[in-house]
Amino acid sequence: MLFDVFTLFPEVFPTYLESSILKRAQENKLLEVQLHNIRDWATDKHHTTDDTPYGGGGGMVMKPEPVFSAVETVLGKQPDCPVILLSPQGKLFDQEKARSLCELPHLALICGRYEGFDERIREHLVTNEISIGDYVLSGGELPALILIEAVTRLIPGALGDPTGAADDSFEMGLLEYPQYTRPPAFRGWQVPEILQSGDHAAILRWRHQQALLRTIVRRPDLLDNFDLSPADLIFLEQVVKESGIPESDSIINLIKNRKD
Repeated sequence: MLFDVFTLFPEVFPTYLESSILKRAQENKLLEVQLHNIRDWATDKHHTTDDTPYGGGGGMVMKPEPVFSAVETVLGKQPDCPVILLSPQGKLFDQEKARSLCELPHLALICGRYEGFDERIREHLVTNEISIGDYVLSGGELPALILIEAVTRLIPGALGDPTGAADDSFEMGLLEYPQYTRPPAFRGWQVPEILQSGDHAAILRWRHQQALLRTIVRRPDLLDNFDLSPADLIFLEQVVKESGIPESDSIINLIKNRKD
């Protein structure tokens, strides 16, 4: 998969791209990331890429000319390549979106800076806008890296464990179950006996139930689109009643509504 990244700060990317999963994916020819400095397409001697906004106001706005020139020059005869603007005005990035992007062979990412973009970039160059959350950053470089890693993890062969991505939070619609490793006892805290039993069916059942419980306590909104089985509902109602967790009444009401 190829990412063309357009940015004013390409120096932000190499350290992260040359580490861990992303490094291995590139070495194995599963991933290619090409960085393009938008300033290289500015035509004045100062390589100006921003200017004051029409109508007044604070901050600077990225100029259309260097952005259009950069994208059109690099993409050339590949007009079908999606051009994604990393923007707080975009649709929220999630695991479902990562899966859909992973099916594409080529993506172009534009990283903004300053107060924003000239609107003509958004209207006439960009095919999609993506936001990583409802908060403010100084630019789109970190969102671009987040998108690249989330998508790369889903490329077959990118992870050492072929089933690793399937167990991640959100991948199956639930938060991930608790994980433990050696030693079996640490400061008096024990690893659950079921995980040391060798009973694989029981372990799978425990992990699924723990994922359900963790999700309904921390992110009950995720269950809106999750198909809870009758056994799931019985387990959740019983364990919530017995646990005394905060807001247990509202959680039980949610379970009853799903039963109905």
